[in-house]
Amino acid sequence: MKIEIWSDVMCPFCYIGKRKLEKALEQFEGKRNVEITWKSYQLNPHMEYQEGVDVYTYLAEVKGKSREWAEEMHANVSKMANEVGLNYDFDKVKIANSFDAHRVIQLAKKYNLTNEIEERFFKGYFIEGALMSDHATLLKLAVEAGLNEAEVKHVLETDEFALEVKADVEEAQRIGVRGVPFFVFNRKYAISGAQDTTVFLETLRRSLEN
Repeated sequence: MKIEIWSDVMCPFCYIGKRKLEKALEQFEGKRNVEITWKSYQLNPHMEYQEGVDVYTYLAEVKGKSREWAEEMHANVSKMANEVGLNYDFDKVKIANSFDAHRVIQLAKKYNLTNEIEERFFKGYFIEGALMSDHATLLKLAVEAGLNEAEVKHVLETDEFALEVKADVEEAQRIGVRGVPFFVFNRKYAISGAQDTTVFLETLRRSLEN
């Protein structure tokens, strides 16, 4: 069985969705035959790092709401994350462009390490406050996830895998993806968002039967 996941490193629901899928796989009889591939998606391709602008201010400005509203929204997301064992620290989060991170994820596809790189990048961004547009940071996290340092350096110093990132985004648009996470099972069934673990388990079993 093949599961394709469109995701953005800076999407809090994508990390939550990853955990819910993993919990479903723990209960799935055919988990040994499941292949997971992560695909690139950018929620905001024009986002840039602004020193001193935290995630609350950013969301409030984008949505035209108050900072208090933004803090409440993030508190709700943190509660959802806690329910699956994740301890988000939005006070540390640094808004940045994720394009180069996605290029490194594309490199990881060559070695079947996308799950490892996604996990490390998610943890870096949501828990450790890593600046995900900084090349030194991306290099450090990628090596920790198992990628070769020289290869990652080469990717970051060039525009390698830029076309692959754009191709993933364009494919998402063709199949009707309007937000992430977006999970596709054997190109037959899809789940949009960080649904309940039971939804993932039911879809896994349905995909196996059909």
